[in-house]
Amino acid sequence: MAQIIKSICFIIRTHRVNFGYLISPGGMPSSHSAMAAALVTSVALRNGTGNSLFAVTLAFAIVVMFDAQSVRRAAGLQAQILNQILDELFKKHRLSERRLVELLGHTPFEVLVGMIIGVLVAMLIHAVFVI
Repeated sequence: MAQIIKSICFIIRTHRVNFGYLISPGGMPSSHSAMAAALVTSVALRNGTGNSLFAVTLAFAIVVMFDAQSVRRAAGLQAQILNQILDELFKKHRLSERRLVELLGHTPFEVLVGMIIGVLVAMLIHAVFVI
């Protein structure tokens, strides 16, 4: 669901269709956060919050969300700066034209929206399908 929303946001923002957004790692909302939050919510709804499985999935979700908005975001910003440096070098020298992927991480808001989507989708699935 988060990947579909991400693709729709891209279309609205750029007025172009890019199917790559269905599998891209960065952008709004964070599908990694949505998946991790859905996992925690599903375990909580199915098994309750007083067991070790809930604690493990919660810890997993925290690590995924922290990584998405800090480590991967920093790597994306570094890639953006390196690509700018390469662009300047291309003007004067002939170097490899291979560019680094810049859309890797998420802002805290993108992580929050992804988390909310994950919780809501998990609750909807549990309500409809009574897993």
